[in-house]
Parts: sequence; C-alpha cells; structure tokens
Amino acid sequence: MSFKPFYRYITGKELAELIKSGKEPLKDYVVVDVRDHDFLGGNIVNCLRSPSEKFEEDLDGLIAKTKDVPRVIFHCALSQQRHSNISQTYAKRRRAEKEAVTDPDAAQPEQAQDEQGILVLRGGFTEFQSAFKDDPELVEKWRKEVWGSGYF
Repeated sequence: MSFKPFYRYITGKELAELIKSGKEPLKDYVVVDVRDHDFLGGNIVNCLRSPSEKFEEDLDGLIAKTKDVPRVIFHCALSQQRHSNISQTYAKRRRAEKEAVTDPDAAQPEQAQDEQGILVLRGGFTEFQSAFKDDPELVEKWRKEVWGSGYF
C-alpha cells in the first residue's frame, strides 16, 4: 500500500494563471487563506478566510461551502507549517463526510472524477504578494507598511 499525499503544491505563477483564466472563484476553484493575525496587509482576491486558530470549529462550514469546488487551494504566510495540518484535516474530514453519505453497495462510476484537488500555494502569501502585489486582479488591500517593514 502506497501513501498518497493529501495535497500537492501550486506555484504563485500557476495560481495567477488560474485566477486570470476566466474560471469562476468559489465554483471552479477556491483559495482558502488560513493566516491569523498575519492576514494584515493584503490578501488574494476572492479568497475565503479561515484562520488557523479557528479552523477546527469552522471546518464543517468550509466543507459545506467548498464541497462541489474541484480545486481548493490553501495558504498561510509562508506555507511551511500550518498548511500541512490544515489541508490534511480538511481532506480527512471531507472524505469522512463523503463516505458517511455514500451507499457502499451502489456503483460509483463517477468516483474518480469527484476527487477534489487539494493544493497548497508554494511560498504562501509572502511570495505571492512579492510577485503580484501590483496586480489588482490578484492581490487586494496590500499595505506597504506591513510588507516593507521586514515583518515577514
């Protein structure tokens, strides 16, 4: 039995291309920002905010909002630590809820197509804002005093 990771990485460039591709946020993809106090200073346009400190209590609502979205992209400031636990928790809970409502005896020909892509933004918002802060289609509410201060 081989281990299948719960997520794969997406680069900032790939995410920018996805956002600008004409795909519809919250329908074709969703970006979930799990930063806590470090949400200050800007965010990816049309992201859902689900702070890591409240993630467990908000998880059922997040799954309900994203259950039919084919790609869910998580990020924190650097996407080095929080994303792993959060994306794994999300994937496990979503899978458990899906299995609870699925009839195990029923044929499931669409099962392979129903797999949700769980992705993590490589480099997090720190790298993304560095590359795309001047593009209002990608980043909103960007504040120079936060990012120019050396805080991150």
